[in-house]
Parts: sequence; structure tokens; C-alpha cells
Amino acid sequence: MEDAEIIKLFFDRDETALVKTAEKYGCYCYTIAFNVLGSEEDSKEAVNDTYLDVWNSIPPHRPSVFSAFIGKITRRLAISKWRKRTAEKRGGDEYELSLDELSECVSDKSNTERETEDKEITALINSFLKGLPETQRNVFICRYWYMDSVSSIAKDFGFSESKVKSMLMRTRQKLKQRLSEEGLL
Repeated sequence: MEDAEIIKLFFDRDETALVKTAEKYGCYCYTIAFNVLGSEEDSKEAVNDTYLDVWNSIPPHRPSVFSAFIGKITRRLAISKWRKRTAEKRGGDEYELSLDELSECVSDKSNTERETEDKEITALINSFLKGLPETQRNVFICRYWYMDSVSSIAKDFGFSESKVKSMLMRTRQKLKQRLSEEGLL
């Protein structure tokens, strides 16, 4: 079933929309959640929460790219669940590792000045990513958006793990330099 048809079912408040969404995007959402949470049970719960959130969001929203819409919701819910779960104890999972890798480029300080720069940083990062070669951009997104492990990325792209690590390191250095040049670091 096409995305436009699924979205129409949501607008019609037809519960079949949830079934069709689960059939088409269940594995996609589970992978996103699992890469953040590292737990089968928590990932399944995050995916179910995603379906509820999508049900409550459509209408009024009419996403132009349904896969990105549902993926973003899944990621947000998984990160929220991860933060709650690790509030007392920090683990060494892929989510934390990927955040540690990016920490030199983007600080995690949460202050008023930083919040006002969020839109500018987002625009700059989007522009930076658009300027990267496609493979480099896709590797970066797999690691820092989907939280894929280095070994998983290497397997998917047919690279060695050391090549992926060095590609990510060079991209992070370029991003850090660009943020610094723009006065956002």
C-alpha cells in the first residue's frame, strides 16, 4: 500500500492504518528503536508508542514523507525512553557511544543561548551534510541518526571497520571546523 493511501486511512480514522503502517514500517521502526535502546522489549514498546503517536498526529499533520515522519517519531520516543532508563546508570551502548563521538563537535550544554542557536546549528549541519559525497553522508547519517554500530555500517557498505571509523573521524573533524568557522562551537 502506498504512503498516501495509509495517510488517507489515518485521516479517515480507520484503524486499518495502524495495521498497514506496522506491515510496511514495523521493521524500520524496530531497527531505529533497537539501535538506540539495545533491548528487544523496550524497542517493541517504543514502536507501539510510535503507532499511538502517529495516530494522534495524523490529522492534523499530513507528512510529505511518511517514512521520515514515522522514523523521526520512533527515534524521539526511543531516545526519551533511553534517557529515562539510564538516568541512574549509564551504559556503553551505541547511542551513548555515538553521542560521545560527536561531543567534541556539539556540546550538550542546555542553556538559553544554546537553545536560540539550535535552528542555526540545524541549518548548518543540514547544509554541511548536503555538501558531503553521498557515501560519506550516508555513513554519517547511519551512525549518528540511526545509531548503527560501526560493524553494521561496515557490513552494509562493504567497508572495513577501520575505513568506517576513519571516514567518521574525518567527517566529524570537518563538521567541527565548519561549526568553528561559523562561531557555533
